[in-house]
Amino acid sequence: MASDDLRPVLRLKPKADARRIRFGHPWAWADDLVLDRRSRAIPAGAVAVLEDAERRPLGVGIATVGAKIGLRLLDRDPDAAIDADWLQYKLRAAFALRESLFDAPFYRLVHAEGDGLPGLIVDRFGDTLVVQPNAIWLEERLDVLVDGLCDVTGCLNVIKNGTGRARTAEGLPEEMAVVRGAAPDGPIPVPMNGATYLADVMGGQKTGLFYDQRPNHAFASKLAAGARVLDVFSHVGGFGLACLAGGAAKALAVDASQAALDLAQQGAAAGGATLDTRNGDAFTTMENLAGEGAVFDLVIADPPAFAPSKKALDKGLRAYERVARLAAPLVAEGGVLILCSCSHAADLGKFRASCLRGIGRAGRVPRLIYTGFAGPDHPVHPSLSETGYLKALAFRL
Repeated sequence: MASDDLRPVLRLKPKADARRIRFGHPWAWADDLVLDRRSRAIPAGAVAVLEDAERRPLGVGIATVGAKIGLRLLDRDPDAAIDADWLQYKLRAAFALRESLFDAPFYRLVHAEGDGLPGLIVDRFGDTLVVQPNAIWLEERLDVLVDGLCDVTGCLNVIKNGTGRARTAEGLPEEMAVVRGAAPDGPIPVPMNGATYLADVMGGQKTGLFYDQRPNHAFASKLAAGARVLDVFSHVGGFGLACLAGGAAKALAVDASQAALDLAQQGAAAGGATLDTRNGDAFTTMENLAGEGAVFDLVIADPPAFAPSKKALDKGLRAYERVARLAAPLVAEGGVLILCSCSHAADLGKFRASCLRGIGRAGRVPRLIYTGFAGPDHPVHPSLSETGYLKALAFRL
């Protein structure tokens, strides 16, 4: 890794709130920085020292002065060497937490700012790691990062998943590549909550599986014994497979991806169960099910991020309301409706209000019995709401 002894300096404007950063926030907005000719010339991804308006150091981080976030702090020590040893220290801390939480090597290993590594997502599937380097500073240090990951975990295979909006925002190209070892022969079996999921790490959504819903899957499975279950936006069977493992009498999975539904059915078969599926638009399918008079004891809707940004918030909240309105009539009297959001722009209060509007418009009377979030392998940075994006609400109707 290149030396960064002669680091450039970025300074906050006099009116910028340095206390926000001093008290824990890891980002400095570009609008809050003094951007003269010298600072504007700092290349994206460079290590830079951040100072307040009185030139007192606040820490060291990664500069991206041409973006909305002008600097992401890496270390509160302005003299910290951002080198291979520093990176491995962070990775070892992340690894130690997961090893204390889980008895099998299937989890999110690194959760970006939640683990002090902005832009980095790493999911572990046994001896295979899927890495999402969503920031230029990681792309430039990819070899060092992969070396550190393999040293810390002992994993043999590393897949680079260089896709998604975050990389586009950093001006990075989309790329899928095997950067260490070999690609798996096929989908990787992943045991969770008594079920077996199949993760397509080379061609599936994101890293191939969503670990964040693990505790919410577990809650749903407790309600599933003998139940008729509907899992909408099921991906590879998330809630449906957990409910079958929990003793559901019957489960129907709905998703727009036939490939994902095929993996869901294979996962069910691996657990000795049968999963019914419907391939198609979730909204249309829920309308069709209502027209057929279908009723379920437990209905779960876990859609994609309808509000991925503040700009999309109003439209996203209307979409969540529509999901609730269409799902509620499918729930039997005394049954449970679980509604989820992975949109960080829609906070818990706004999401809950949208759900209640939709349920009310469907003529149902709800009682909130559970509020869930992502599992502990997705640590939340206390000053950064984006790291606490997932919400799950369970209503008895």
